[in-house]
Formats: sequence, C-alpha cells, structure tokens
Amino acid sequence: MLSKRIIPCLDVRNGILTKGVKFQGNVDIGDPVLTAKKYYEEGADEIVFYDITASHEGRGIFLDVVEKVASTIFIPFSVGGGINCVDDMRDALNAGAEKISVNSGAVKNPDIISEGAVRFGSQAIVLGMDVKQVEKTEDIPSGYEIVIHGGRKHMGMDAIEWAKTAEALGAGEICVNSIDADGTKDGYELTLTRMIAEAVSIPVIASGGAGNPKHMHDALTKGKATAALIASIVHYGEYTIPDLKRQINAMGAKMRMVW
Repeated sequence: MLSKRIIPCLDVRNGILTKGVKFQGNVDIGDPVLTAKKYYEEGADEIVFYDITASHEGRGIFLDVVEKVASTIFIPFSVGGGINCVDDMRDALNAGAEKISVNSGAVKNPDIISEGAVRFGSQAIVLGMDVKQVEKTEDIPSGYEIVIHGGRKHMGMDAIEWAKTAEALGAGEICVNSIDADGTKDGYELTLTRMIAEAVSIPVIASGGAGNPKHMHDALTKGKATAALIASIVHYGEYTIPDLKRQINAMGAKMRMVW
C-alpha cells in the first residue's frame, strides 16, 4: 500500500504567509521561507506554495519568494498563482518548483494543461480546483461549481466534469479545495473529494477544513484522497507534522514515518 502524504500549504500574499477562512478575512501570520523550512525539517512529504492574489491582480507569481523557499527544502515543491502560460510554468520550475499548480489560468485556457504536460511531463502539472457547493442545475449536475480568482468569480462549470477534462488534457494530479470548508477546521468536504477521486484515475489531494488528525484520516480513507493539505492546524501550532503522522498512522492510514 502506498503511503499517504501530508502537505502543508503556504498561502502567500505580498510575500507574507497569510491565512483566512472561506477565502476571506486573511491575516498575515509569518515568513513563508522560515515556515517552509520548519515543515520540511518536521517531515512534511511535500510543500505547496500559493500566491493567492496573483491571478486577481493580473500579475505573475513572486519568483523571488519561490526561489528562497526552494533553496531551504529538499522535498517536492508545488507552486501556483498567476500561472497563465507555458513560459510562466518554465519560470516557476527554473525558480526551484518541481510541480506547477494551474487553477484560474487553466479554467480560462484549458490548453495550458496539455501544453504544460507535453513540455514538462504530466507529473509536473497539478490542477488546482476551488469549489463551492451550489444548487444542482443542468450545467452543474453535481452541485459543485468551479470558482476562480481566489473565490471571487463563479464560472458555471461542474467540478466533476472539469476534473475529468483536466485528466484527459494531461494533468497528473488534482488538488480539490472546498471553499465552504476552507479554514473552518470542521473537517474536509468528503463528498466532494470522494466524487472527484472516483471520477479520475490520477492522485487527488484533499484541501480545506483540516482541524484534527481524524479529519485527515477521513479524507484519506472515506474521501479516497492520496494526500491531505493542511494549513491552520500547523500554522497556529495546534499540531506538529510528526504528531499528525503518528496519530493518522495509528488510525490505519499508512504514513511515511522515517525521513
């Protein structure tokens, strides 16, 4: 059985680590470089870095911060925010990222997924999906809608159909972030995560809502995710990554415990 992964997420605004709830009320909480180094040393399996205002502000990602983080960690490093073309992907990879997360840019131009997969390999292309539960309609039969620009713009797209399209285009992984659960620490959106995981054959990362190890175990088992993204519970010191791994492993979801 493959080990499940724990992935701390660094949301960055103006070069500063930040955190909000349901994509709102963000507060600055620290230095992303020092925080990434801490999580790497604690045994994180991967680090995700999102420049959360890049797409909304119509600019590229802060590559200097990406370079600084990449120089301090030696585990897979995924970067997203303001990635709108293959050149943006190349710049982020040259700055030290191993994976590129495309979200708003891919919704507006799906070809970026296939172009990136051809150029850099599917293993380097992660589809980031920001999803909100809505009333079921003909266009959104699952009741889960894609929202872009940091939760600001509803797209009228069904999340499950978009996941399947992205896989067909060449995405190697999908990170499913529930806007409704984000930052609440009330648990992941298991129905959404499971629906995506059952609809595609590539790895799915659960994101949004982690409050304790049981929530993460549920996402990795009931939600059928291969990895759990975390933020608030480690940013605010409620748990360490070794604490989480030990408890999740004890519940029966295999973790990589030695590093």
